[in-house]
Amino acid sequence: MLAAQSGSGGLFDMTEILKTFGYIGIITIIFAESGLLIGFFLPGDSLLFTAGILASQGFFDISLLAISCFIAAVTGDSVGYWFGAKVGPHIFTKEDSLFFQKKNITRAQHFYEKYGAKTILLARFVPVVRTFAPIVAGIGMMKYRTFLSYNLIGGFLWAVGVSVAGYFLGASIPDIDKYLLPIIALIILASVTPPAWHILKEPENREALRRSLKNLTNRKPKTIAPLADEIPVKAAESPKK
Repeated sequence: MLAAQSGSGGLFDMTEILKTFGYIGIITIIFAESGLLIGFFLPGDSLLFTAGILASQGFFDISLLAISCFIAAVTGDSVGYWFGAKVGPHIFTKEDSLFFQKKNITRAQHFYEKYGAKTILLARFVPVVRTFAPIVAGIGMMKYRTFLSYNLIGGFLWAVGVSVAGYFLGASIPDIDKYLLPIIALIILASVTPPAWHILKEPENREALRRSLKNLTNRKPKTIAPLADEIPVKAAESPKK
């Protein structure tokens, strides 16, 4: 049985989760991460790749998996677009909460300003940005025909490409379950690297990080006040005669 085991007997086992919830669970996660505000934290890249590996072991049909994930990705992005078009710039006045951070919208907006309509294609491979990019496109009133064109291309390359890549890797490497955790770790690293590079290449961001690290390393430990019973008490002086 394909399973990602840890040395202690199994921590977070994505393969068991995927096998438990099946196609519906995978489609729901891909849909939510593609265009719903609450989906930015979901593991789309590693999920698609792991599902592809499971398909190579006979747990899923790769054709059905790839097509359903493609439809979910395109539909999720379209929902995000129409949500952004409906809400408009008012979303920038929304208060931060557990599932909404204005900085994520701002980050997607900067990405959009730099790459224009291509953002919908490129953002597919950038975690967090891919969730908010269609919303920003809707806010900016990008023509839906243009949006849909990039959405279809990006959705195909991401959903179909990543799942099929996992399928062929799983079919070509014997006992791939022994290497599943390192593979997922590499996928997560590859997903995090582009946005990290995009942020750190800006001088002001590097300077802000340097200041934060300096403040952290130079922070002095707080002095703990002694307890009342530890405070020395001077002996009372005898009254002068």
